[in-house]
Amino acid sequence: MSAAQLSNLQLRFLSAVVLAIVVLGLTWLGGLPFRLFAALIGAAIFYEWCAMSRTVANASYQMLTALFLAAVLLALLAGLPAATVLLVLAGAVVASIAVGLVRGQGSWPTIGLAYAGFSAVSLAFLRGGDHSGLVAILFLFATVWATDILAYFAGRTIGGPKLAPAISPGKTWSGAIGGAVGGLAAGLIAAALAGVANLSVLGLVALLLSVVSQMGDLFESWVKRRCGVKDSGAIIPGHGGVMDRVDGLVAAAFALYVIGWMAGGADHPARGLFPL
Repeated sequence: MSAAQLSNLQLRFLSAVVLAIVVLGLTWLGGLPFRLFAALIGAAIFYEWCAMSRTVANASYQMLTALFLAAVLLALLAGLPAATVLLVLAGAVVASIAVGLVRGQGSWPTIGLAYAGFSAVSLAFLRGGDHSGLVAILFLFATVWATDILAYFAGRTIGGPKLAPAISPGKTWSGAIGGAVGGLAAGLIAAALAGVANLSVLGLVALLLSVVSQMGDLFESWVKRRCGVKDSGAIIPGHGGVMDRVDGLVAAAFALYVIGWMAGGADHPARGLFPL
């Protein structure tokens, strides 16, 4: 490893530690602080999405779609029920589609709106304000973070065939498998430490979340390749933009929210999976 690579790895590590401390603190608080955190993630995702795709749609269309997203995030921050927030999000997406059709400018900002909106909503309602929500988010973090770390080191150590060379040339099958094993193990450990009984079910959920998080990573890589950029932004030292850091997390959060919705309802999705 060269001196430059070592320096970049150290910078990535320090940034990750600082981010983890802040994020875990907000997760512990839950409620409005965590909803604000989720809303900020949604806003940052949409901002970077528009910045990367500025040649795809004009600025006024993006600004109008940003106002639609603002309505969704305000509804989320106000603590409205999930059904109401999701209805506002659906209305915002429909309105953005209509604007795009009228202007003949496609649907790229609308996709960014849906991506950012569902990311914020999923994270916020997974956490909620109870202990089950806290465990759900920690389970999510453990699974996704372990997936990222193990995929990185397994890919660099073992190497081998590329996973999706046309989208992300650096990713390998060994990294994907190592990440899945790491995510499964970390999810099970987090659930066991929290005293959750249904470990067999949560093991399957952790494996699914690990796979989905890697798909989310590939999706963002495809978006960046389509837009001709290396990073989604430069706000996080050593990591790039917010999307670069949360691409897998928000994909897995949406998957966990949908599973939890089926188990415990849209407003308290964690209670069905993490009964405490």
